[in-house]
Amino acid sequence: MPNVFGPPHKGSESRHEQVVFCQDEASGLRAIIAIYSTALGPSLGGTRFFPYASEEEALTDVLNLSRGMAYKNALAGLDLGGGKAVIIGDPATDKSEALLRAYGRFVQSLNGRYYTACDVGTFSEDMDIVARECRFVTGRTVAHGGAGDSSILTAFGVFQGMRAAAETVWGAPTLRGKRVGVEGVGKVGHRLVEHLREDGADVVICDVNEAAVDQVRSLHPEVEVVADASAMIRADLDVYAPCALGGSLDDDTVPLLQAKVVCGAANNQLAHTGVEKNLADRDILYAPDYVVNSGGVIQVADEIEGFNFDRAKARATGIYDTTRKIFALAADEGVPPAVAADRLAERRMSQIGRLRGIFL
Repeated sequence: MPNVFGPPHKGSESRHEQVVFCQDEASGLRAIIAIYSTALGPSLGGTRFFPYASEEEALTDVLNLSRGMAYKNALAGLDLGGGKAVIIGDPATDKSEALLRAYGRFVQSLNGRYYTACDVGTFSEDMDIVARECRFVTGRTVAHGGAGDSSILTAFGVFQGMRAAAETVWGAPTLRGKRVGVEGVGKVGHRLVEHLREDGADVVICDVNEAAVDQVRSLHPEVEVVADASAMIRADLDVYAPCALGGSLDDDTVPLLQAKVVCGAANNQLAHTGVEKNLADRDILYAPDYVVNSGGVIQVADEIEGFNFDRAKARATGIYDTTRKIFALAADEGVPPAVAADRLAERRMSQIGRLRGIFL
């Protein structure tokens, strides 16, 4: 099993603060909630509903995802820590009102240490059901005072990060005339395609779901389609945008990558520590995933104080400046952008988290 109490992955002295295993036999609920840090405030992160092959796989995923949320929320400028939850099962067959409400009871039992939201396999309508048992829920439907689909600002933020990468590599913050490969055109990917086409980019797509590909092609018949993720990695691209599940960049795929920029919405795109150096050695600019895909968490976090889309979008626009700042720091310190981003996030968690020691 993963070593929950072992050395942290990102090199800081922090460990996960709390890992909770939740089970309700009657509804079939099997869930894990991981809280990485509450240094900046209550932890916030979505609930992933996925048919993991084993409990070990689910635990590994929730530990990695919750850690990533702490860094993401820190660099998004939010006064929120990092957490995440996974529900083990097939959402197409196992999701039910009883299961979601049981899950909501477990989240409520943490008394605000963790705010949940949508992720892979869960939707705003599911969060409305969870909220019938729990006060600490974001990403709700518009009808219930929420922000609705968080993929709107996720895709917008990725596009802002991609503009910053384009400026760093080609001297102008635009993708016009560039060939961008979007791997995964689901909730976020298809919206990213819209931004790219409006900006004048040539777009290549792939997805394991043929219906998702057909939907994009019905709106943009000029978009090129490649067979699969392997073909996308090898394609003649300027920008590679992984927007499906994580781990697409590893020791085998990086040497095959043709793009000069990697910037996408998927979480945990680097399969392991060291891949960021492999990209840098090949002079491929990597926009850290948890920086550029933070538009979604910015959107759902805004619900906590009463959702205002214009306010949330204005904050998500800042992803452009944050990404540029990371690239500049990486160049100044001679480190890959992923390392520079981690340093900035850790600095904010340390400096602001320290203030909790001032007695009030």
